[in-house]
Amino acid sequence: MIEVKNICFKYAGSKHLVFDDFSLTLEEDRIYGLLGKNGTGKSTLLYLLSGLLRPAQGTVCCDSVATKDRLPETLCNIFLVTEEFEMPAICLSEYVKLYKPLGKLSMGQRKKAYIAFAMATNTKYLLMDEPTNGLDIPSKSQFRKVIAQHMTEERTVMISTHQVHDVEQMLDHILILDQHSVLLNASMQEIQDQYTFEYRTPQQMDDSVLYAEPTLQGNAVITKRQEGDAETQVNLELLFNYKTQAK
Repeated sequence: MIEVKNICFKYAGSKHLVFDDFSLTLEEDRIYGLLGKNGTGKSTLLYLLSGLLRPAQGTVCCDSVATKDRLPETLCNIFLVTEEFEMPAICLSEYVKLYKPLGKLSMGQRKKAYIAFAMATNTKYLLMDEPTNGLDIPSKSQFRKVIAQHMTEERTVMISTHQVHDVEQMLDHILILDQHSVLLNASMQEIQDQYTFEYRTPQQMDDSVLYAEPTLQGNAVITKRQEGDAETQVNLELLFNYKTQAK
């Protein structure tokens, strides 16, 4: 379990607090989707969880140990896949032989190699920042399959992304960040129990509609799920826009 308790954080030289008295708990056996507008602290949160950044106040603990201490027994359980990276030019001869060709690969090929390495470490906590950027359609499908196949009861995966349609079918818990707060912290099942996602014609629009967007298929709408309503597939993009519309 990762526990974030009452943290405050800002970057050096900035007066802007990215997080202010922010708390969050990440349970085991979950694939979290971390969503938020640009600048709401998604990547910063991943760096705080991994211990690469330290909060000015509050604590971030992985299995009851503060990540800011960067103890080997903690770090060996966490792997962070950053959005942007460079393959290392390591001088040790064996590593040069192994990694030198990777620098000549395309962005998508390098991203696949990086994700494959991350999965091979088999860490308990896997944090991923925009992992599907640069991947083609078959690779995105393969990515979803690999993540699903390697989930265990002890593992926690957090995926920060704007490409919600790439991952929405594999997520089982959604976090939507706003400045300094969490707009939504709910399982996919809880979301399905609370809302219905469907398309309606203009004639079908009524007071039951909580949020709507025009599409070529009609109006994409969110309504409160009523007793007897069939369960519908969650439209994460629509849900995100609904939750952030007043922000």
